[in-house]
Amino acid sequence: MIAFGPVPSRRLGRSLGINNIPPKVCTYSCVYCQLGRTIKMQIERDTFYKPRDIFSDVQDKVEKAERGGEAIDYLTFVPDGEPTLDANLAQEIDLLKPLGIKVAIITNSSLIWRDDVRDALLKADWVSLKVDSVIDKIWRRVDRPHGTLDLEAILDGALEFAQAFEGELTTETMLVAGVNDGVENLQAVGDFLFELSPDTAYLSIPTRPPAEKWVKSPKEEVINRAYQIVSQRMVADRKHPPVEYLIGYEGNAFAFTGDIEDDLLSITSVHPMREDAVEEFLARARSKDQENATWTTVRRLVEQDRLVETEYGDHRFYLRRLKEPHRS
Repeated sequence: MIAFGPVPSRRLGRSLGINNIPPKVCTYSCVYCQLGRTIKMQIERDTFYKPRDIFSDVQDKVEKAERGGEAIDYLTFVPDGEPTLDANLAQEIDLLKPLGIKVAIITNSSLIWRDDVRDALLKADWVSLKVDSVIDKIWRRVDRPHGTLDLEAILDGALEFAQAFEGELTTETMLVAGVNDGVENLQAVGDFLFELSPDTAYLSIPTRPPAEKWVKSPKEEVINRAYQIVSQRMVADRKHPPVEYLIGYEGNAFAFTGDIEDDLLSITSVHPMREDAVEEFLARARSKDQENATWTTVRRLVEQDRLVETEYGDHRFYLRRLKEPHRS
């Protein structure tokens, strides 16, 4: 399943996700990743799906959402791996543009040193760049990059992209307790973000089950300290520092487009759902006369090992079981 949702997004409103990378092919294996450890590490761009197949699947989801009265604010490339590994990303954006919905891309920034990747990202309306650290030893510990990647080249590529990009540019810094939430790292991140000058710099914490069980969110006082440090570093002549928390739960307004199992599996493949979100999703489906919209369906998917039930913090989550990557 390539397209999923629409799902609630803390930054994008109602987002229809585009899963253009098989699970889990990535340039990083971040310790906090909600999808678990990376199955296949690579930095070479490749073709994973035919661009026309991606367009057709997205178009179908858009039409189903419209028939169901579901709003879509963005078409978002937020796959099971790093979206810029897709060699056809630029072509896919061009195909999607006539749908009349803004295109967003959430990237870990690892390939932004490449001209062709920057050219593809320039076609988007909204881009989020990961900036977890600008200090090499910390970057390697939190993001666990492919061994051939060079942080300095990535940072230079991000700055070059920011100067040319005419859409909305945001950054995300995921804070992991004891790893990249120290004063030195935050000051360095703030200095870089001041130079990058994004429209908004988000500070986030793990809110879903991470790849490594030892990963924890910083305490409230540390999160507040992080906000103050980055804000102070970015303020300069700006009246309002563009720094915001991204630490709240995004809500339960998941969409139903017609097939209970298909929707649950497609959403949870890249967006684990909290138990109360699943309950509200089932209730909306039942209101549309879907008789199998019950916990029996959810439990069957768990018993079939297609859906995984797990706990993190004070909540129970459901996410799709990842399989070995395949080529299409």
